[in-house]
Amino acid sequence: MIRLNPQAGPHVRNPGKVPSLMAMVIMALLPATLFGIYLFGLPALNTVVLCLLSAAFFEALCVWLVKKRISLVLFDGSALLTGLLLALTLPPWAPWWIAVGGSGFAIIVGKHVYGGLGQNPFNPAMLARVALLLSFPLQMTSWISPAPLFSATTPGFADALAITFNGTINSAINSAMPLDGFSSATLLGQVKTDLGQGQTLSLIFEGQYNLLFNSLGYTAGSLGETSALLIAAGGIYLIWQGVINWQLPVSMLASVALLAGLFHVIDPELYASPLYHLSSGALMLGAFFILTDPVTSPATLRGQILFGGGCGLLVFIIRTWGGYPEGVAFAVLLMNGMTPLIDHYLKPRQYGRNRRGQPLPMPDLTPPGEQS
Repeated sequence: MIRLNPQAGPHVRNPGKVPSLMAMVIMALLPATLFGIYLFGLPALNTVVLCLLSAAFFEALCVWLVKKRISLVLFDGSALLTGLLLALTLPPWAPWWIAVGGSGFAIIVGKHVYGGLGQNPFNPAMLARVALLLSFPLQMTSWISPAPLFSATTPGFADALAITFNGTINSAINSAMPLDGFSSATLLGQVKTDLGQGQTLSLIFEGQYNLLFNSLGYTAGSLGETSALLIAAGGIYLIWQGVINWQLPVSMLASVALLAGLFHVIDPELYASPLYHLSSGALMLGAFFILTDPVTSPATLRGQILFGGGCGLLVFIIRTWGGYPEGVAFAVLLMNGMTPLIDHYLKPRQYGRNRRGQPLPMPDLTPPGEQS
């Protein structure tokens, strides 16, 4: 028997099956999710649970309608990951119908209308967030100041249920806890509003902005904005495990940082610093967990760098001059639409051909003594 020892093989490295990959991504999101629940209390837990359960329900419903095995599709973890990502982009005290309706839109319209897992051109969670933001702007921009668990300001169990299922904060807050103590604006929203009124950044940030607290997440916002450091740590873990490529998040973050740094040098009173942009909003969540969706991002490394850089450019443009203080969801969806075009023009070089598709010259392998 002849035993061959190939030095290299034409095999694609597969780090795992779909359920294991989804489980690793969910596990990477758990620290930031748990910290967000701690920071905003039991109503935030209700939002996460409702998104997860409703995403699983709508996944099972869609699979049942097309007469496929529910267990085969439901337990791959993709629906749960979509539900969790959506929950991380919602206001922590969102009413129940926002969580359920958003999950249904993400699973049905964002995923199964296109044929299910691997067929969707747009990120389902971001598609649902933008649809909710455009349809219900008041509910989607009702932010809450941190009310940590076990503190005097956190709602109890009954109050948390009232907040989630009655759809009103007033019904759950007693007279000793005024509404003004709970409602708040995100840092991005507050800065954008104050800049529009002619104030300078040094005046806006005076006594209101702390880089460490902002990075840790002690600020109003969605669960995905709670801790940029924890989300970045989860993303680095996925890169270390080979689940995602570093080119996508690094190109997006570098694009935002370079643009912010350039404009900050031009006018530091009008344009915030790169650290402000990197530590605020859902930029880290978008860079490490949304942008890296293998279905909706380019296949080649050059395409991924262009894709991430384009997302960073759009995020900075929307944050600085757009009508919304945050632009991650819009940027991702716009670049999702560009993915087929990027893949078309940035194809990998075919084996044996140059980048133009022309055959490479074959080396002369004739032994020196036999050459004419």
